[in-house]
Amino acid sequence: MQATLLQLAMAGAFGAFLGLLFRVTRQPGRTRAFAFTLVGMAAGVTAYVIFHVLSRTTGAPAWLLPMLVLLQVWLWLGPLGPKWRALERNGDEPR
Repeated sequence: MQATLLQLAMAGAFGAFLGLLFRVTRQPGRTRAFAFTLVGMAAGVTAYVIFHVLSRTTGAPAWLLPMLVLLQVWLWLGPLGPKWRALERNGDEPR
């Protein structure tokens, strides 16, 4: 049980780190900067669940977990990610 929780925590932390790196590579001045880290952590936990199911059913190799985390973060923050709008000068959302 401890090994499972440790792997889950490490996948979440790695996802949060990748989300932070994704945020750093984006343009400055975007709203909700902390959301990148939270979405990355959620993607890491989801990737671990997928890996856990695959490893129990098909015997997936251990190197697949970091690849799944990377793919989930890229998908959730890239093409399938939320579309955040930049705020106007007075702090209001554009119409």
